[in-house]
Amino acid sequence: MKIESRIFLAFAGLLFACAAWAGDEKSPKSIEGATTVDTSQAKALFDEGVAFVDVRKDKDWEAGRVPDAIHIELKKIFSESSLSAEVKKDERFVLYCNGESCMRSSKATAQAVSWGFSKVYYYRDGFPAWKAASYPVE
Repeated sequence: MKIESRIFLAFAGLLFACAAWAGDEKSPKSIEGATTVDTSQAKALFDEGVAFVDVRKDKDWEAGRVPDAIHIELKKIFSESSLSAEVKKDERFVLYCNGESCMRSSKATAQAVSWGFSKVYYYRDGFPAWKAASYPVE
């Protein structure tokens, strides 16, 4: 086998390994400055009337969501001003996305904290866990 072929195969294998590893990325278990909540704690906040902010893609939002959630798509709309238009900086709210393999809620939570939002709840398990618990969806 020619040296160029060996280099190509080695490089292709490395790229494949990196792609496979990246697909296994997990969101952090906590975000400094926010309170991480599990599904039962998220439901208790929901029952108290705390706002839920969904940062998922439009197609995920349209497929189902926590009732009365506010949709602020992370990559298209989420900003300090768009979040401030929905919740006050000292108001409690829950951020969620598609579970521990979804990085959107962790990124949004870190951003919200950096912008001075002080009562941010990070719901890492997100909509899949909410739905699996048979909690209401719309």
